[in-house]
Amino acid sequence: MTVLFPFSAPVALALAEAGLDEADMRRVVTTALEEDLRYGPDATTASTVPANARAVAELTPRVAGVVAGIPVALAVFDAVLGPDFEVVASREDGARPAAGEPVLVLRGPVRGLLTAERTALNLLCQLSGVATATAEWVSAIEGTGAAVRDSRKTTPGLRLLQKYAVRRGGGVNHRMGLGDAVLIKDNHVVAAGSVTAALAAAREHAPQLPCEVEVDDLAQLDEALEAGADEVLLDNFTPGDCAKAVTRRDEIAPKTRLESSGGLTVDRAREYAESGVDYLSVGALTHSSPALDLGMDLR
Repeated sequence: MTVLFPFSAPVALALAEAGLDEADMRRVVTTALEEDLRYGPDATTASTVPANARAVAELTPRVAGVVAGIPVALAVFDAVLGPDFEVVASREDGARPAAGEPVLVLRGPVRGLLTAERTALNLLCQLSGVATATAEWVSAIEGTGAAVRDSRKTTPGLRLLQKYAVRRGGGVNHRMGLGDAVLIKDNHVVAAGSVTAALAAAREHAPQLPCEVEVDDLAQLDEALEAGADEVLLDNFTPGDCAKAVTRRDEIAPKTRLESSGGLTVDRAREYAESGVDYLSVGALTHSSPALDLGMDLR
C-alpha cells in the first residue's frame, strides 16, 4: 500500500497542537501500517464490504481511563483514507472518558475504516494505557510537591509517543535520548574511577548539558553533591534514607534535585514522595503499563 503523505491539513494541525512532529508521526504510522499491509490489501474487508459502503465509526473505551493518542489515531486513518473521511466528534488527549463514552467518531468509507482500525487502536490503546498508569501514580502523590518521571525504558520506535502519553497522564519526562542530558550510572563511575572523576569528565566533555549522577548510598550522595551534580538519582534508597538524602542536599547543595528510583510501587509512592525528593522515577510507566481497552464499532 502507498501511504498518503503529507497528512491532511486538519490532521497536521492536530499533531502540531499536541506537540508531535509530523515527520516522526509519518515514520511511526508508515511502519505500523506496513505490518498489516506488506502482504497485500485487506482481503477480508475487500471480499465482504461493498466498495461504496459508508458508515460512522466510534472508538470507545471498554473501561474508564485517560485517553492519549487521538491525533495519532487520526493520522492512521488519514494515511489510509486521505481526505475521504470526516471527524464527527473527538475528545482531547488527557480526557478521562467513562467506559462506553466514545473518544473519536468518524464518518467515511467502511473499507478504509476497517483497514485502519487495528493499527489506530494498537497505538491508541497503548498510549492511553501509559497515560492511565501515569495518572494513577500522579494521583497517589498529589500534594507532596514531587513529580512522577519516566525513563528510557520505552518500546523501540515509540519513545516520543510513550513519553508524550506520560505528559498527558500528568507526569514529566526524563531525557529523551543519550545526547540531551548526562546520566552517570554505576558503570560509568567504575570506568571513570569515582563519582567526582566521572562528573568532572562529563562537565569537560559536554559543559552545556545538565548532569545527573546515580548513587548507591549516602557517602556517594555527599560526593555527588560536593562535586556539583545538577541532579542525583537515589538508587534503591528506602524512604528513610531518601529523607536523610534530602536533609544532606539541603545542607550541602540546596539547588540539586533528587530523584528516587528502583523498586517503587504505586502503593508506596506517597511514602517516597513525602520524604522530600523532587522526582519518582518509574520505568514501568512505559515498559509494562497494560494497554487501555478500546474498540471500534460501526453504526
